[in-house]
Amino acid sequence: MKPIILTALLTAAIFASCNTKPQKDDTAGISLNGTWQLVSGTTITKGVSVFTDYTKDQSMIKIINGTHFAFLKHNLHTQKDSSNKFDAGGGSYTLVGDKYTEHLDYYVDKNWEGKAFDFTVSIKNDTLIQKGLEKVEKENIDRVIIEKYVKVKP
Repeated sequence: MKPIILTALLTAAIFASCNTKPQKDDTAGISLNGTWQLVSGTTITKGVSVFTDYTKDQSMIKIINGTHFAFLKHNLHTQKDSSNKFDAGGGSYTLVGDKYTEHLDYYVDKNWEGKAFDFTVSIKNDTLIQKGLEKVEKENIDRVIIEKYVKVKP
């Protein structure tokens, strides 16, 4: 009789510990880790939208790990010498839910360094959409940017 009661209690405890509802976690569902290829971007400045196709004349990737991001961009149609226009930057980031903040610690233009840029991010399949405000007073920049990235396959 004792083994039956013990088995019943153990079975009940196992079923009670199972939770079929997913746990809510502020960072659950979005993983930015990986290498992302920028394919398009829209800037909106004072109500004027400008769309850029980043697959034609330039190439940019963003690499994101658990704590930091870096981006690398260059023109595709330039001489193979030091005249190639190259841009790069990076720093740490925070991600809480879909709120992503880049802390730009390294950049060629010192007016941008030390700034934080807040975005809302979403991922659908292999596509990352990043939307937020880009404001750098010393550069007279105050615009909304919407960037679309595709995850680079290993």
